[in-house]
Amino acid sequence: MEPFLHGIILAFGLILPLGVQNVFVFSQGATQPNLLRALPASVTAAICDTMLIVLAVFGLSLIVLQFEWLRIALMTVGIVFLLYMGYTIWRSNPSTTEKSEPLPIKKQILFALSVSLLNPHAILDTIGVIGTSALKYSGTEQMIFTVACVLISWLWFFGLTLTGASFKKLDSSGKLMGILNKCSAIFIWATACYLASGLL
Repeated sequence: MEPFLHGIILAFGLILPLGVQNVFVFSQGATQPNLLRALPASVTAAICDTMLIVLAVFGLSLIVLQFEWLRIALMTVGIVFLLYMGYTIWRSNPSTTEKSEPLPIKKQILFALSVSLLNPHAILDTIGVIGTSALKYSGTEQMIFTVACVLISWLWFFGLTLTGASFKKLDSSGKLMGILNKCSAIFIWATACYLASGLL
């Protein structure tokens, strides 16, 4: 029971803060015509988180982070994706739904992959916190800890999508969503700039 509770508390603490991944998943729930169309973003984000958690627990990703050139390459590609995603979100206009098109499935998946796997801070948090915490367990207890972390990730992203869809119903005019999109784009650009400063 302790590994399960430990995994839940730890994963929730890591995933709760506002981040590019959370902003993107929420925005898809709010901008897609129905809940089903928003699922590719949340499912992709959850799968990516599951992969990172499993890699962190079993230590494979530590090998990747030993290569400086790979870290720089990941950060560079991540920055470019974030700049492009911010531009796309900024230009979207939910208040004129007849003129604006929600992100298609391929773009949803691409953006969700970029904000999940190309965010060095998310990778380091997962390895540094979840990977390190998993070292105190072994065998079945380690598996229980891992399952708890993964479970929170899936529940969180589906919850964000549902919240975004509910927000859309409360904001039928689209004006609040338009403001949220602008704030999201600025936040995403700020994250890209912050990551870029780490390369200088």
